Amino acid sequence: MTEGNEMIHHTALVSDGAILGTNVTIGPFSIIHDGVTIGNGSSIGSHCEIGVFSDLASEKTLIIGVNSNIRSHSIFYIGSKFGKSLTTGHRVTIRENTIAGDDFQVGTLSDIQGDCTIGDYVRIHSNVHVGKSSKIGNFVWIFPYVVLTNDPHPPSEVRIGVNIGDFSVIATMSTILPGINIAKGALVGAHSLVNRDVASDTIVAGVPAKTIGLTSRIKLSNSPEESAYPWRRHFHRGYPLEITSEWLTEIYG
Repeated sequence: MTEGNEMIHHTALVSDGAILGTNVTIGPFSIIHDGVTIGNGSSIGSHCEIGVFSDLASEKTLIIGVNSNIRSHSIFYIGSKFGKSLTTGHRVTIRENTIAGDDFQVGTLSDIQGDCTIGDYVRIHSNVHVGKSSKIGNFVWIFPYVVLTNDPHPPSEVRIGVNIGDFSVIATMSTILPGINIAKGALVGAHSLVNRDVASDTIVAGVPAKTIGLTSRIKLSNSPEESAYPWRRHFHRGYPLEITSEWLTEIYG
């Protein structure tokens, strides 16, 4: 079912059981399956498959919020729900039972293995693996080639997901072991192997990762007198003014 003004390429296949909002664009050779709802103003690139069936899905629906942009060759399984302004890179895979908030961005060649919960304004860069049962808070940054694992003694039937708190940053090529809790505002340094819980506003780095100190000790390279963390003190690009104003009030009073 469509609501009008949609732009569907003649090679795309859209099921009669899908619901498309207004001003939705579907690119060449993409497939939209039964149970899919795509919000107003959204764009699906070429060669995407949206709503792939899975016996593991708790719901046989897939909801993609308004003003979303799913780029070419991406695959979304049935059973998930995404808030407004979802943005992907190319060749992204997101499995069933993934619940994500508003303004979720996930980069090219990243995969989310399902049964995951993801907050608002999360930024996942390219080539990131998010293991099954991961929990990611709000305003989290995960940089390229990070791996969130979930099997404590592979291969097994045990799944213990990683839990990442609000405002945390996981730097490139780090691996987080199963069941690890990374608290609010923590920083994991590049190329780290995290095998212990990380306290809030704390830096860990190394293999295995060790506590280095509080994030506030790191200074901005272009402003040595100013602390780089909490990063929301100085980095506001891409966030609504009402949110950044709340951050500054929280930090400075």
